Amino acid sequence: MKRSFALVGLLGSVVVGAASFCAGQSSAQVVLDREGETIVLEPYAPNIVRVTLSLQRENALGKPGYGFVGNPDEKGWAKSETDTDDVYKSSQMTVMVERPHAPAHPPMSTQIDISKYFGGSTPGAHITFTSVDGKKLLEMTGWDQAVPNHKDGTAALNNDRRPTDPPFFTVGATFVSPDDEHYYGLGDNHEGFLDHRHHVVRCWNDYLAAGAPSTCIPFVVTNKGYGLIWDNPSKTTIEPGFNEQTKWKSEVGDRVSFFVIAGKTADEIYAGYKLLTGPTPLLPKAAYGYIQCKQRYASQEEVMSVARGYRERHLPADVMVVDWFYYTKMGQMDLDPKFWPDPAGMNKQLHDMGFETMISVWPRFTPESRYFDEIQKNGWIIHTVDGKPVNGLPYDRAGSDIDTTNPDAAKWYWNIIRDNIISKGFDSIWADETEPDLPPNGAYYKIGPGTQYYNVYPLLHVGAIYDGFRRDLPQKRGLILSRDGYTGIQREGAIVWSSDIYPTWDTYRRQIPTGLDFAASGVTYWSNDTGGWQYLPEEHHPAHPPLLDPSDARDNVGGYDDYPELYTRWFQYATFLPIMRTHGSRKYNEVWSYGKQAEPILEKYLRLRYELMPYIYSLGYHTWETGAPFMRALPLDFPNDPNVVDMRDEYMFGPAFLVAPVTEQGVTSRKVYLPADADWYN
Repeated sequence: MKRSFALVGLLGSVVVGAASFCAGQSSAQVVLDREGETIVLEPYAPNIVRVTLSLQRENALGKPGYGFVGNPDEKGWAKSETDTDDVYKSSQMTVMVERPHAPAHPPMSTQIDISKYFGGSTPGAHITFTSVDGKKLLEMTGWDQAVPNHKDGTAALNNDRRPTDPPFFTVGATFVSPDDEHYYGLGDNHEGFLDHRHHVVRCWNDYLAAGAPSTCIPFVVTNKGYGLIWDNPSKTTIEPGFNEQTKWKSEVGDRVSFFVIAGKTADEIYAGYKLLTGPTPLLPKAAYGYIQCKQRYASQEEVMSVARGYRERHLPADVMVVDWFYYTKMGQMDLDPKFWPDPAGMNKQLHDMGFETMISVWPRFTPESRYFDEIQKNGWIIHTVDGKPVNGLPYDRAGSDIDTTNPDAAKWYWNIIRDNIISKGFDSIWADETEPDLPPNGAYYKIGPGTQYYNVYPLLHVGAIYDGFRRDLPQKRGLILSRDGYTGIQREGAIVWSSDIYPTWDTYRRQIPTGLDFAASGVTYWSNDTGGWQYLPEEHHPAHPPLLDPSDARDNVGGYDDYPELYTRWFQYATFLPIMRTHGSRKYNEVWSYGKQAEPILEKYLRLRYELMPYIYSLGYHTWETGAPFMRALPLDFPNDPNVVDMRDEYMFGPAFLVAPVTEQGVTSRKVYLPADADWYN
């Protein structure tokens, strides 16, 4: 059946044990005790199964890690056996675990010789997942659980383990990768690819990543009818499609644990992701409009002046943002009265003008700030093995991070935000620096070694704030802007933005596939700093004459001749993002700040955003219902079109609009590909 779409081109615009159960084991689990290893199959729906493998039985039987809220459900599943396999089957999926058997062919003599000196860490396993009609979805051919060692270059990991911590293992699994398999998701990777095939993904919070600071959601959706969630929060490397294999490797774990979600469509897979990790709540209506921000509005008067500028020009805008350095000290949780004499009064005026307000709150505390001694005494700081707070000295003097993996610290942190910030009338919180900015490897959380739990901080930190909103302000929809994410972050009222990116055409181009993969990771509310966050270079001369005259914006753009053109193109693209938010380290950052030629174009697209508000808000409700993102890479909607498998500069914005941003400087037209099996109109 054909569908009709509107086209938006932004042009001017080995013994097998029976299933057995023990204390702490879910009744839904099928446990296969093999010689030296335990394999567990655990269904969550007819199309969802969790697989766990470990050399230690108790670890294989353990519950999923952080990020998961779904419950096992074996309804409709049945176990059987054949001569070659243990079979677990539902109405939508079949899982076959190969039984131990003699090899079909005797090993070669060279293999025997090699085995005298070199061996693997596990007995191995072969697990195949198929659809109900027998179509192969996924095939696991091996797994690893190795002690840290010099051969693999992992021996130093034991330096990050205390004597009281459980043993460290590196863990991983290998899957077959057909030549025509393509991979989408895996979070915020700024290298400019859409399809991850043949591109290594370093799945961890990395502020110093090459393209831009990265964060990872270990969830991948492929064109083969399944999604896979990797259940391990340590640094994880994914190698998709190399040598006809895809490998997942995690630095620290005591098991391999992953979920497979089968689906005839992408939306069926996202429904499974929602069931496992939670729904995406509707945000406050203002969040779907226009969020005005810069680095930074330095005073109450400057914020009010900008707000008045929008209202006097009769321009729509919903959220004014107060960025960092409003305080007297990092961690003081105050507003400097010299520059913010009456924040409550300011917020009342802004509310009367139709604005909501967001304010940045960092999780760091300097030793001289008023709360530092209290949180240190309570053991609420991320610390080294001897209990000393981790800091960034000598180059970073912003103090230490609070350990919001500790439930007591998390509640306390929300309370001081509520009492010192929210009480002044601010509506939402910008949770900056949620990697955390001081990497946790070699440090320790309440929940355990930072090396083992490397990626969970943003989930638990943002969750602490969202839980506070829901508990103490139930009449408000919680909203938190976060720099990072992890599995389940979408249920915490979060917008995740793509961190501190550069103001260049190259960065802008790479933002499009970056955002598409992040949304494909099950997190709809993604945004970026429209225009780039970093400071503008003193000079930049483009290869082609600028399309917009920079001469009357020199006080703002300096010698960056084509910046008004770049900002305008970026702004056009941002109009068709789930969240439209401008930000950057420029003197001015309002729609009237980039010259008289740019201003009417920016105003046009700002008004267009509000014309689309009923549509966008409805998309948000649909995501709440289904879990499916509404900013979508074309392969999600057109899986049978080979021309879109790595389409990096077009996407669907809901079911109605195909968006094709202009990403080249100096051009006034571009080619647009219209996917097959649909009717299109412009």
